[in-house]
Amino acid sequence: MTPVVKFMSSYIIPIIFVTVLVLSFIRKKDAYAAFVDGSKSAVNLMAGVFPYLLAIMMAVEIYKVSGISYYVSAAVGPVIELVGIPRQLAELIIIRPLSGAGSLTILENIYATHGVDSFVGNAASAVYGSSETVFYVAAIYFSKSNVRNLRFAIPVALLATFVGNIVAVNLCRFI
Repeated sequence: MTPVVKFMSSYIIPIIFVTVLVLSFIRKKDAYAAFVDGSKSAVNLMAGVFPYLLAIMMAVEIYKVSGISYYVSAAVGPVIELVGIPRQLAELIIIRPLSGAGSLTILENIYATHGVDSFVGNAASAVYGSSETVFYVAAIYFSKSNVRNLRFAIPVALLATFVGNIVAVNLCRFI
């Protein structure tokens, strides 16, 4: 580990904490009251969002445990190979928009099977890093916003995620 990274990892949180306290003192704000208010709003947010998160987590777990994931991945594998993505990444590409933890488990399995320095391992890292848990983010955002008509939000996010996956994997061929 380089000295700069070691310094940053050891002192970044205390530096941020002291900076916030100094800025609150300069601006004559009550840092403790702001912290308590923020904590209260975070608890309220979690209480409002929890049912949506629970529904997504249950759906993903049912999808994986039922075995449907295997069959869908087997069907999607040849199709994604047409755009340059190895079929071994089909399950990761399908689960990533649904679950961060589930996709991390699949990523670890890919590493164990193919190795982290293989093309499949590098491509899996690129897929994981270039995509987002679309349904999780949508559940949190839309549960707290006044937007009730999702219309094209999720399909466009899924399309953007898939295009990002295609670009990321094909860029891995040059690395």
